[in-house]
Amino acid sequence: MLYLLDPKDSQATFPDAETAEREPDGLLAVGGDLSVTRLVNAYRHGIFPWFADGDPILWWSPDPRTVLFPERIRVSRSLRKTLRKRPFGATLDRDFDAVIQACAQPRAEDSGTWLIPDMIGAYRRLHRRGLAHSVEVWQDETLAGGLYGVAIGRVFFGESMFSRVSDASKVALVHLCRTLFERGFRLIDCQVITGHLIRMGAEEIPRTDFIRLLDHWCPLPDWCGSWDDGRIRTPEPPPGQQPESP
Repeated sequence: MLYLLDPKDSQATFPDAETAEREPDGLLAVGGDLSVTRLVNAYRHGIFPWFADGDPILWWSPDPRTVLFPERIRVSRSLRKTLRKRPFGATLDRDFDAVIQACAQPRAEDSGTWLIPDMIGAYRRLHRRGLAHSVEVWQDETLAGGLYGVAIGRVFFGESMFSRVSDASKVALVHLCRTLFERGFRLIDCQVITGHLIRMGAEEIPRTDFIRLLDHWCPLPDWCGSWDDGRIRTPEPPPGQQPESP
């Protein structure tokens, strides 16, 4: 049975993630709101919102959980070759609005989007509070790709990415992993499995293990505030990476 959240009580606790439905996988609660307080509480406990336009707010915590440890990102030989050519520059928090709007555009294989205006507004509020961050990948001063997510403690909760040029979203993920590695982040939450993420080093772990990692790493000091340092960097993977096969 789904848990009903009170929209007037943003500080109310979520039910234990272990009580989530098995079918559909991870559906835990319905209702509530998309306030900063509610969202931070949700992410901190391994829960995220995902719903379509016209539906009530749905909260999820799938099992297993797809994660990526920043130092374990896999960079294929072909992608490493692209990085060596330096066709892209990368920034952080330079244009969050452009990134989330690009992520909200329907994919070619899907006519819809889960990034409806209410969700976009919620992540903009998190960004203004210094909790949501974007990676921009530029080619000839044009936004070619990027991603955004939420940072709490030493965990980055990835939300969405986009690409307008071949490899641009992969480059964004590489730059994110390098940035997070340098800042002591320990985990990227990828939420659900995709072939693209698995090829780049993501893995599935049991939800109980995921929650245990959050309990350990989310309470650590935040990198709160803007991540834009005014520079455009050459994307490169964390140190010590070995090239993978093509």
